[in-house]
Amino acid sequence: MTSHKINVALGERSYSVIVGHGVINNIDDFVPKMAKRAVVVTQKNISIQPTLKIESTTVFIGDTEEHKSLTTIEMLAQKFAEFGLTRNDVVVGVGGGMVTDVAGFAAASWHRGTPVVHVATSLVGMVDASVGGKTGVNIESGKNLVGAFWQPLGVICDLDALKTLPPREMRCGLGEVAKYHFLTGDDLLELEMSARIARCVEIKAKIVSEDERESGGRALLNYGHTLAHALERSSNFSMAHGEAVAVGMIFAAHLAHAMKRISQDRVDEHYSVIGDAYGLKVKPDETIDRRKLIQLMHLDKKAISGLTFVLDGPSGIEVVSGVSEAHLEQAFDAMQLSEN
Repeated sequence: MTSHKINVALGERSYSVIVGHGVINNIDDFVPKMAKRAVVVTQKNISIQPTLKIESTTVFIGDTEEHKSLTTIEMLAQKFAEFGLTRNDVVVGVGGGMVTDVAGFAAASWHRGTPVVHVATSLVGMVDASVGGKTGVNIESGKNLVGAFWQPLGVICDLDALKTLPPREMRCGLGEVAKYHFLTGDDLLELEMSARIARCVEIKAKIVSEDERESGGRALLNYGHTLAHALERSSNFSMAHGEAVAVGMIFAAHLAHAMKRISQDRVDEHYSVIGDAYGLKVKPDETIDRRKLIQLMHLDKKAISGLTFVLDGPSGIEVVSGVSEAHLEQAFDAMQLSEN
């Protein structure tokens, strides 16, 4: 079957992302020649696992978001030490976005930087989390507040892993795919799945290549994420990331309209794409605590000049700081009252 290869151009840190069926069999192409040992970081429910030519051990981490923590990083470091992993060896993260975030941060921290290869097994992981070198864990104050930029040696997106993915996990991935629709205007639903994933990776790779450390344009990849992260935390992560991003983009559209940045027609387009075309949830439960969500949004990593959002506007999607709470209230009202 056809596979796709996308280059993430970062000079000496450049690497490839391969998308296709059975491409996990190419993993040895990404393992450093000097590596003698590998630690595979994964979860027990992951349907595919790599076969490596070098000595390896597998370490399982928990399935729920509470395990995306510094405690897990400490556990992994202890396992690395017991196995004798050196900075010339390799860590292999096999799983969804949570696994690649954790494995990547553990690799970045071990001996101040050990190579890592990612095998993304969820749609969210393939189109977003595993590409770009952002790693991290959560603390009580917020999501992904502790981490590092640590680029992988390569990323493998084996579509065979999607065959056993629960419907909810597929929907979560579609939330991130829908994000790329608004960043580029591409009609990604016209593409078959392999090409759609590859196109999302291409879009992200271009943005990351131009702004590796999120000092400018890369922040646009957080479209819908400000409210999404708050929704995740306020629900104790019972609301999945992609579902929250979908609602977050709808909220961002209403917020942009409240600030007179976009027309109602553009808001309606968000509902059409996210709700109708992608079949995703477009509003949170009626029982949301707005004050709690606003407090959590103040803790967002982008919030360096007051409340900060990635918003649509006449020049396209951009970062907007100093958003007023009055406009947030208007956006919440409009979203809750919407008939969509």
